Amino acid sequence: MRPVLSCAAVLVLALAACQPVRPDAPPAAAPATVAADDNLNAVLWVQRSAEYRAIAEQTYRAAAATLDQALADPAWDALVDGEREGSGPGLKPAVVLDIDETVLDNSPYQARLVRDGGEYSDPSWDAWVEERKARAVPGVVEFARAANARGVTLVYISNRAVHLTQATLDNLRAEGLPVEGEDVFLGLGTVVPGCEQHGSEKDCRRRLASRKYRVLMQFGDQLGDFLKIEDNSPAGRQALLERHRDWFGSRWWILPNPTYGGWEPALFDNHWKQPRDARRAAKRAALETAP
Repeated sequence: MRPVLSCAAVLVLALAACQPVRPDAPPAAAPATVAADDNLNAVLWVQRSAEYRAIAEQTYRAAAATLDQALADPAWDALVDGEREGSGPGLKPAVVLDIDETVLDNSPYQARLVRDGGEYSDPSWDAWVEERKARAVPGVVEFARAANARGVTLVYISNRAVHLTQATLDNLRAEGLPVEGEDVFLGLGTVVPGCEQHGSEKDCRRRLASRKYRVLMQFGDQLGDFLKIEDNSPAGRQALLERHRDWFGSRWWILPNPTYGGWEPALFDNHWKQPRDARRAAKRAALETAP
């Protein structure tokens, strides 16, 4: 039922409408707005959803249940052709893990960018790493304990630069992750004799790990953590997935990361220097709105 105004109320409203506007009156305050940010929901999902924690924990739990099978099979190998250099019974068993969003959760850094309207930069990232405050991804510490109990070494291949080695190792240890010496951290800039690294690709560092270890499993949050990306386009990435689909859930274990990754620049031709609005427009154009 619609409310009925009294005669007095009607008179007050009419008089208010007739009042002249003073030329020196301050302008009415605009309603507060919050700037849109592509990463708001993604960062909140990582930080606040039970679903994210469930996916991470089930991934590491399932991987731990496969360790004995991997150890018992001498032909078990988590490296693609061309990245295995060592061989023989003398190699120690190891698992290779990416760090960011695979072992350590950097969502507070992403949250700061959302709050401040900023974008990733090397100085802000380095400052965050130096804080040594990233928390362990759910499930990874329990997996690490299971691996350690079986004599498996954890090797961290990360695109954190080598000048961040000490801060990274401190953070890993503080979160309960085993670090068997500094040589288990292979950061961006690691020199690999006989292999020329291209950009942030990790193939040379995987080859380096293979010279000392029998790699049973790999863990990451994007395809480049498992093999070299030759064609960073949606079609190229899909082709790699199809080629190695059977390895996921046995030799390869992938963690969810909706906040960043190689999938994003693949949608705007890897052209990071174009304005933010242009990149956003390209991503909107990539949306599928029909079956």
